[in-house]
Amino acid sequence: MNQETKVSDTPQIDDEHFRATDRSRLFPTEQSTHPARILLLHGSLRERSYSELMTGEAARVLERLGAETRRFDPRDLPLPDSEDASHPKVAELRELVSWSEGMVWCSPERHGAMAAVMKSQIDWIPLSLGGVRPTQGKTLAVMQVCGGSQSFNTVNQLRILGRWMRLLTIPNQSSVPKAYNEFDEAGRMLPSPFYDRMVDVMEELLRFTLLTRDIKDHLVDRYSERKESHAQLSARVSQKNI
Repeated sequence: MNQETKVSDTPQIDDEHFRATDRSRLFPTEQSTHPARILLLHGSLRERSYSELMTGEAARVLERLGAETRRFDPRDLPLPDSEDASHPKVAELRELVSWSEGMVWCSPERHGAMAAVMKSQIDWIPLSLGGVRPTQGKTLAVMQVCGGSQSFNTVNQLRILGRWMRLLTIPNQSSVPKAYNEFDEAGRMLPSPFYDRMVDVMEELLRFTLLTRDIKDHLVDRYSERKESHAQLSARVSQKNI
């Protein structure tokens, strides 16, 4: 490297689209005061679905913490691409995702991976919907229930999907082994370290949601996308002038 070259020299950067971090946007003076809106998805259609029971317990904790929750029932949701987006269940899911400020995904582990029911729901959520990205910058917590010993395969896969969907996936997570031992006959989760961990995850999700919901657009405002959008706009203007 030439000794005269400064570390801060960045000739590759287009200064027109490069922006320093705007602290006023990170710490806005006016903030939303409504309850955090959290959508919970589960990944099983069984009559006694432990992932559904788990999301029920999570919803109770979130509501006690002050959040507003909604849960989606995946029954009758068609397989991805077998119907168009006008299908009532698809429309319902997408409306709930747009409504939400954060999400909880809870799936059983099937053959060492997430259940198809969970993946199908996620596959119906588009990266862009009417010019709006319904998941970008929103928060996500991931959980799994296991039929046997504790595993983290499913939560790891859900994290990959969450990042792909541009969700802010929180650090904490929940994995419950032998889930059939953790619920009573009425479907309520028994007191245990696994229950306590779920409460930890919901606390963290709510805090991250409240911290980021008013600034999510700034958090995901990207140099490359500003540059690309400007180029596309310039190309359209040039075509009109021809």
